[in-house]
Amino acid sequence: MKRFFLVLLALFTGVIARAQYSEIGFCGGVSFYMGDLNPKGVFKGSRPAGGILFRYNINPRLAFKATALFGSLQASDATTGEDKARNLSFRSPLSELSAQLELNFLRLYNEKGQNPFSPYLFLGISVFSFNPQAELNGIWYDLQPLGTEGQDLNIRDAAGTMYDQKRYGLTGFSIPMGIGMRVNFLKYYCVGLEWGFRATFTDYIDDVSGVYVDRDLLIEYRSRLIADLADRTTTMKSGEEGIPDYHKAGTARGNNAKTKDWYSFAILSFSFKLNYTKDCTVKTGTSVAHTKAKKKKTTFR
Repeated sequence: MKRFFLVLLALFTGVIARAQYSEIGFCGGVSFYMGDLNPKGVFKGSRPAGGILFRYNINPRLAFKATALFGSLQASDATTGEDKARNLSFRSPLSELSAQLELNFLRLYNEKGQNPFSPYLFLGISVFSFNPQAELNGIWYDLQPLGTEGQDLNIRDAAGTMYDQKRYGLTGFSIPMGIGMRVNFLKYYCVGLEWGFRATFTDYIDDVSGVYVDRDLLIEYRSRLIADLADRTTTMKSGEEGIPDYHKAGTARGNNAKTKDWYSFAILSFSFKLNYTKDCTVKTGTSVAHTKAKKKKTTFR
C-alpha cells in the first residue's frame, strides 16, 4: 500500500511539473435518476448538482479528467412513475469520484489563431455513494437498513418463498459516458458544457427492485412501520372503505430486477490553466525550432 501511494505521488508531481498542460475548475448543473420510479423521463426530477474538476491535456485531441461531483436524486410514482397506485417514492444524496478520458472531435488549442473550441466524447469509471430515503407521515426514513424487500430475513413464507437476499451496499461503481463542448478563451480559461449518463451495477438506488414480501412476516419479524414503507399502495379493498388492498406476496415490486438503475449529470464548467507557458517558435529557412523561456534560478539565503 505504501508503494502504491508513492507511485501516485510521483505521478502527481510529474503532472504539476508540466502544469501548462493542466487545468482546474468548478462546475454546476443538475443531476437526475432513471429506474423503476422514473423509467422514461429524461431530466424529470432534476436536482441541483456541482463539484470540481482537474484536466490534463495529453495532446490537442485527448485529455484526462478527474471530477468530484455532488448532487441528489429523487422520483415518485405520483410524478415520474408509470404505476401511480403503487405510490412508491424516494430521495437520495449522491456523491461521485470519477476518472475519464475525453476525445475531442477537433484539435483544440489555447493560442491565438488556433482552433479554440471542440465537441468531445468522454468515457471513464467512477465510484459513487447513495442512500435512499422515503417519507411517511412527515418523517423521512433511511430505507437500506430496514430491508423493505425482506433482505436478511432468512425465513420462508407460507407459499414457500425464501427471503434470504443480503442488504445492498450504499457505494458502487458506475461507467460515465457522454458528450460535451469545450471553448478556450483569453489564453488561460476554458468553459465547457457536458451531459453524461452513468450506467450502474445496482438496481437499488431507489430501494425498489424485487418482489413484495409477505406483509404479516414483515410486521412479525420487523415492524409495522417497515411493512407500511414497503407497500404504500393507494388501492383500497372493494367494499371496505379506508382499508388498503396490499400487494400479494411474491408479486413484482419493481419493473424489472435485471434492469439496473442509471443516474446522470448535466453540468456547465469553468476552468483555468495552471502555470501556462507558451512555446516560442523560431523559423530558420524551412525548419522550425522550438525553444522555451528559461526560468531564472533564485537562491534563498
